[in-house]
Amino acid sequence: MKTQRSLVVLSLLLITFFIGIFAFDDANAAQRSRKGTGIVPLTANEKATMMYIREEEKLARDVYIKMYELWGATIFSNISVSEQRHMDAVLKLLVKYGVPDPVAGKTVGEFTEAFQQIYNDLVFQGQQSLLDAFIVGRAIEEMDISDLQAAMDETNKVDLDNVYGNLLNGSFNHLDSFNAHIESLTP
Repeated sequence: MKTQRSLVVLSLLLITFFIGIFAFDDANAAQRSRKGTGIVPLTANEKATMMYIREEEKLARDVYIKMYELWGATIFSNISVSEQRHMDAVLKLLVKYGVPDPVAGKTVGEFTEAFQQIYNDLVFQGQQSLLDAFIVGRAIEEMDISDLQAAMDETNKVDLDNVYGNLLNGSFNHLDSFNAHIESLTP
């Protein structure tokens, strides 16, 4: 009798345990679906923003490559490498969601119409002096920060938020570096 009662209690505990696991898994699946850890289709705005961020990261990289060629300041070389990693991170998202890459096949300094004039203006300003080049770097990072914060506000997808958050942290670090270089050249 005691053994039978123990088996009944053990059976009830196991049933409760498995029900709890399945309920927990169902709740996690629902949350993953809502937060985008599975492949949930992007909105048109999320697609456009991802493409914009990809090209904006290329803009930063290409301007820094040009500033390094002009001035030889190591900060531009180092940060251009970081910007390439940013571009690669966004490219992975584009591929994951089947979104076209706006910079595919474009060389350094070559952009879509929306970014070409910005690039040309930034390079022109950065050619004036090393201080101006650092100021251009600061302006790019401030623009990146603003756009990344807006991108994070418009999505509820965890994978997009994670990538944008990492890029945002990098942009804050780059901004700090440019500000330090600007301060070193100004009285």
